[in-house]
Amino acid sequence: MKIEAALLSGLLAILRRMRPEQASNVAGRTCRMLGPWLPVSKVADANLRYVMPHLGRRSRARIIRDMWENIGRNAGELPHIAQLPQNPASGPGWDVVGAEHLRAQADTGKPVMFVSGHIGNWEMLPPAVARYGLVFSSFYRAPNNPYVDRMLCDLRNKAMGQAVPLFAKGARGARQALAHLIRSGHLGMLVDQKMNDGIEARFFGRPAMTASAMAAMALRQECPVIAGYVERLGPARLRIHVSPPLPLPDTGDRKQDQLLLTQQVNDYIEQKIRQHPGSWLWLHRRWNRQLNN
Repeated sequence: MKIEAALLSGLLAILRRMRPEQASNVAGRTCRMLGPWLPVSKVADANLRYVMPHLGRRSRARIIRDMWENIGRNAGELPHIAQLPQNPASGPGWDVVGAEHLRAQADTGKPVMFVSGHIGNWEMLPPAVARYGLVFSSFYRAPNNPYVDRMLCDLRNKAMGQAVPLFAKGARGARQALAHLIRSGHLGMLVDQKMNDGIEARFFGRPAMTASAMAAMALRQECPVIAGYVERLGPARLRIHVSPPLPLPDTGDRKQDQLLLTQQVNDYIEQKIRQHPGSWLWLHRRWNRQLNN
């Protein structure tokens, strides 16, 4: 474990010495070249064939190369996120479209839930939203290596400007997250991965087990749900898109309301993936049908 952590620490040190755009380019090009040869890329290809059957082999291969490049760029940019400037005229940095929704929510002083997916550089979402006075906690699956976990948490806390509570995935974490909302805390969730104990919604027109905790907590607390995603504009240049709060269903049937709200979020994420297919993480077995090829 210590050897693995030492290798990661050395890699991060190398990336940190580079300019943000240089680190993004080097890591992105490396992953674009090597990633498609890894066995897990077969899962990405199977996912694309399942939900985008109109795509030909070359189109799928291009999306997979773009995906790996985005993964590499995310890794290269991670040591630099805390220093990226807001609203630069050019070069590395980030800006927000829909910032008025963040300001309006911050003014209320009430809890809010942010939902997104693994699109673009999703690591930029928490620190960007925090700049508007909406520091949010997240659900988190820690790496098996505790030394690696500590390094990644330190990088994220540095980007946030403070240590932020994280909740483990599962029943206990859900209870802690709900208590956090009750105390007027803010919560963020990436909800685009398969959750076997969730609810079945539609994603790309296919049945997909989806985390239900977001909808359950939002409806219970009548808490606004704001969807957003990160668009990559260039090397270490990112744009955060923020939606107005989603309408909370009120049919009188709590389970139906949970499904309707979950479906709204799935539809939002699907729309953004279709706009930027090479920016999404296609490597997970997202759909109910087992994909073997």
